[in-house]
Amino acid sequence: MRFLPRFLPLLLAALPSLPAGAAEPPPLPEYRAPRAPTPPQIDGRLDDPAWTAAPLAGDFVFTWFKEGAREQTRARLIWDDTHLYLAFECDDRHITARHTERDGRIPEDDCVELMLMPDPAKPDVYFNLEFNVIGGLLDNFRPHGPNRPRAPRWDAEGVRLAGTYEGTLNDDADVDRVWRVEVAIPWRNFADHAPATPPRPGTVLRMNLNRHGGRTNPQYSQWAQALTPKPSFHTPDRFGRLILEASPAAPRP
Repeated sequence: MRFLPRFLPLLLAALPSLPAGAAEPPPLPEYRAPRAPTPPQIDGRLDDPAWTAAPLAGDFVFTWFKEGAREQTRARLIWDDTHLYLAFECDDRHITARHTERDGRIPEDDCVELMLMPDPAKPDVYFNLEFNVIGGLLDNFRPHGPNRPRAPRWDAEGVRLAGTYEGTLNDDADVDRVWRVEVAIPWRNFADHAPATPPRPGTVLRMNLNRHGGRTNPQYSQWAQALTPKPSFHTPDRFGRLILEASPAAPRP
């Protein structure tokens, strides 16, 4: 114990930075994804019964907020033996979406992102997939954690996505209202790193949901709050829990 004072500064420096004024790390969120009774139609409308019954993930937090308007994001997830399904609805007064090329400059647009850790026992193995409202997709794989190089190339197979919006794209002369993205991701993309494919009911994964980009009032918000002083979504130690429920969600009255 007499050596502790010498190493205490190094230990403190290695700890994650907390947001200003935070006494302790905020708790990690949890989402229980219902099983989809039937696959949703991937059309960006989010009006399938499975979506209307699924719970909201909860308000996104604005970890690095400095100025502008906080534009909220509503997300839902469902699953079946073949796919993980995601639905995002994003308040946005000025929607930017220009890029449709695979692995293009999607982060310049208003976009949403899934960070997925298929096996919590392997916390340095996770995937990220980003989507905009016009079908742009950027995806990659981190096989050795956030501080090591990403995979030279990784493209998820069979991803389907569609978007809708209320407003006009790339025109700040008017005020838009909302954009939506609906996504289906085959489980087989994670088979090499998951305990079982298809996953079993009760399976626990780790994930985060992020939103960023846009030309006007760019957003940096997320479902599970990171602890970095500057925007960084590659924080697997702060991913929340995704639990795959055995039953569909009960229809809302």
